Amino acid sequence: MKILVVGPSWVGDSVMAQTLYKRIKKELPSSQIDVISPHWSLALLERMPEVCKKIVSPFSHGETKLLERYRLGQGLKKENYDRAIVLTNSLKSSLIPYFARIGVRTGWLGEFRYGLINDIRSSKKLKKSLMIEKFAALSLYEENYSIENLTFPELEIDFANQRKFLEEFSIDYSKNTMAICPGAEFGPSKRWPAEYYAEIAIFYVNKGWNVLCIGSKNDEDIGIEIGSFNNLGCNESFINLIGKTSLQDAIDILAFTEKVVTNDSGLMHIAAAVKTPLVALYGPSSPEYTPPLISKKKILRKTQGYEKVRYGSNEKGYHQSLLDIKPEEVLNALEEL
Repeated sequence: MKILVVGPSWVGDSVMAQTLYKRIKKELPSSQIDVISPHWSLALLERMPEVCKKIVSPFSHGETKLLERYRLGQGLKKENYDRAIVLTNSLKSSLIPYFARIGVRTGWLGEFRYGLINDIRSSKKLKKSLMIEKFAALSLYEENYSIENLTFPELEIDFANQRKFLEEFSIDYSKNTMAICPGAEFGPSKRWPAEYYAEIAIFYVNKGWNVLCIGSKNDEDIGIEIGSFNNLGCNESFINLIGKTSLQDAIDILAFTEKVVTNDSGLMHIAAAVKTPLVALYGPSSPEYTPPLISKKKILRKTQGYEKVRYGSNEKGYHQSLLDIKPEEVLNALEEL
């Protein structure tokens, strides 16, 4: 069976989708799974052995471009897919499988996608389910999708690339190494304060550890701010890698580290998928829906429920619940891992 999956648009969701791919392979080992998703996600898909073809979706988040979607769908008709699985809820995400004339198109109803999705799965019983359970419920068979029946994401590690990267940045192999991931999408409300991260980094540098600061180019200001505390940035054991890693580099470097402190972010899910013990810091977002999928973890949170907010009440936009998580608590959690 040839299956086309329309993948998610965010790093964390793309990592968690591997649970679905693993489930399909368990249900039907001979199946071919191809995934269409944004260009940046190809780096993740390359580390998922369950995925065969990686197809670039050329559309930015929110773009419709109906004619271009029609042409892409028509181009995929020759692949003769038996089934499509659409992981997102938007109407436009269901257009390509429809234009490709794929016979069975599985997904949630979403934005009233009658006809576009012809194998509509009920989401009523999944309102309180984890994201990976919702993804798994879109598999070939709907039963047994609860978390105890699922295999967590596990990204492959390129050890040659890992060693090359460590040598490029003169990272001392002989020392213990931890990582901090201070960035997060959707504004500062999901970020633990930079000065708190600096306290963690200073503590571990003084213990003789390497501390790697990892994030995207969007997080560069945070890395500079962390390095400004107590001249931390001048210490050779503090290595600011923000904006200097590809997504595949981040996978390999996080796999090298022994501990990670992270906000609720895509890098949190990557760290979990390479089985690095971590402390996850949650504010307005909730671990009840998208927790780090790893047994060796500590989740710290000082609020309840879910709040969709980009900026908190603090002058720097931090959410009060994250300000309430003190560095001492994080240090204690790290020692307990």
